Amino acid sequence: MSDKIIPAVQIQSGDKFTNPRGIRAIKDGIKSAANKGEALKKPDWLRMRIQSSPKFEAVRGIVHEHRLATVCEEAKCPNMSECWSAGTATIMLMGDVCTRACQFCSVNTGNPRGWLDADEPANTANAVALMGLKYVVLTSVNRDDIPDGGAGHYAAVVKAVKVRNPDTAVEALTPDFLGDLKAVEVLLDSGIEVFAQNVETVERLTHPVRDPRAGYQQTLDVLAHGKRYRPDVITKTSLMLGLGEGEDELQQCMDDLRSHNIDVLTLGQYLQPTRNHHPIARYVTPEEFERYREWGLERGFMEVVSGTFVRSSYRAERVLEKNNVGLATE
Repeated sequence: MSDKIIPAVQIQSGDKFTNPRGIRAIKDGIKSAANKGEALKKPDWLRMRIQSSPKFEAVRGIVHEHRLATVCEEAKCPNMSECWSAGTATIMLMGDVCTRACQFCSVNTGNPRGWLDADEPANTANAVALMGLKYVVLTSVNRDDIPDGGAGHYAAVVKAVKVRNPDTAVEALTPDFLGDLKAVEVLLDSGIEVFAQNVETVERLTHPVRDPRAGYQQTLDVLAHGKRYRPDVITKTSLMLGLGEGEDELQQCMDDLRSHNIDVLTLGQYLQPTRNHHPIARYVTPEEFERYREWGLERGFMEVVSGTFVRSSYRAERVLEKNNVGLATE
């Protein structure tokens, strides 16, 4: 592919472009692939109920007015209409350009070269207040271009949210900070209630599914250190299913997670964001998701949220209800 920069108004998935901040990036994170393969036929259960409401428009207005990126939009989450209509959103910190290029993720990839929004802590805190959130998930892109991986900035946002919204619980769904445990401690010192970092897939599929700088053991070590450093914090991780994992590998992963004192596990169907991304190996049935949830509960997880459209931050505030965040009653 040519290195020619394509104006943003013309970009398609896989194209290089320059965003309004002057950061060069690849649209949707992955360059166009020559051999895309055949897409699997979607099963009947893979149908979303699209919701739209005045609350959806209000949340969208707040997000855009305060110049906030959300993982809902950037990662093409299938639950965005439901969550925004319920008045919740997962706010993505430190911009919308990630320094990594995981094969499952549609966030733009590039090098922000140290750029950070100095107004982000205040803007995020104000947005949380306007939405009236009692529970908020703050996530971020990977920022390997910053010495601490952005942990200090992340912590500043959490502290600002807490000052402005003292009764709001904060879940931090963070990068792995390249395994820098001091950076993990900086984040944990900010006052979060839930510390999440996604292992994403079973050990065998970690590469090529995740960026080479990510690692199965690295994620386990980061979460385990978080639990040791602040035992009162709930630790959480997520796996995508349908990438080609075997059931024995899934069970081994569950055992690995529990041996590292991870409290909460979420399981959802991998959905290929674009034809350039890692292909779907299979669609997991609703019955299988229920069986996998039981496997996790038997192993001692505080909760296992399991279902086709489950994502790591889906109905996050309802985890402690221990009823599959209400999915079991729908």
